[in-house]
Amino acid sequence: MALKRLIIFTSLLCSMAISGWAQKEKPKNQPYADMKWYHLGFHLGMHTQDLILTHTGAVTPDGEVWFAEIPSYNPGFTVGVLGDLYLNPYLNLRLTPTIHLGDKDFVFIEQTTKQKFRTNVRSNYLSIPLDLKYSAVRLNNYRPYLLGGVYTAFDIGRKKGTPVYQKNLDYGLEVGLGCNIYLPYFKLCPEIKFCFGLADLLEKDRSELTSEADKKYTQALSRMTSRMIVFTFNFE
Repeated sequence: MALKRLIIFTSLLCSMAISGWAQKEKPKNQPYADMKWYHLGFHLGMHTQDLILTHTGAVTPDGEVWFAEIPSYNPGFTVGVLGDLYLNPYLNLRLTPTIHLGDKDFVFIEQTTKQKFRTNVRSNYLSIPLDLKYSAVRLNNYRPYLLGGVYTAFDIGRKKGTPVYQKNLDYGLEVGLGCNIYLPYFKLCPEIKFCFGLADLLEKDRSELTSEADKKYTQALSRMTSRMIVFTFNFE
């Protein structure tokens, strides 16, 4: 008899809990939004550019040895469009052509005298990433996701005559995470991505520089690879 009463009491508690949860659950906006075979959108945001620098330790005719660093990050503007292809309830393939407008500050330091030379390099990238997006189970009007893929980027803002000159083609890997927020008329998706370049961006042929003294900054470096952090709001 005691066991029977316990089962009845537990059943009542479960029923009350389920009833309370059902009352708290909000109506879903756009319940079939993720079932479209494809959809389009756009994104706006900001980013920071960085470079991994490898030095040569080369000695100039004057006996100087220069090293470089990027002491701070400058925020840049990001804008692009996206196309999303439905694969299954959890996976989507997406193409997101994007323009990143930004720059990087270089500081070159002479090893012995600690003399410094500062310069700024502007890089406006046209990036074309192809990502695979994995989405978790939707909870009310929220659905977090992870993504990863590859990208190709073209530097469309290069300027000759600068102390450091980058190649115009880059490629690499990227990973990120975000969350779909389902609003009544569209999805708002805050997203952060980390991009890791694989190509050597240092242009070593500086034949356009007339002064040998200007070439010492390029000669101080043997390799440059890009890094970027991108934060965007996707409107889908």
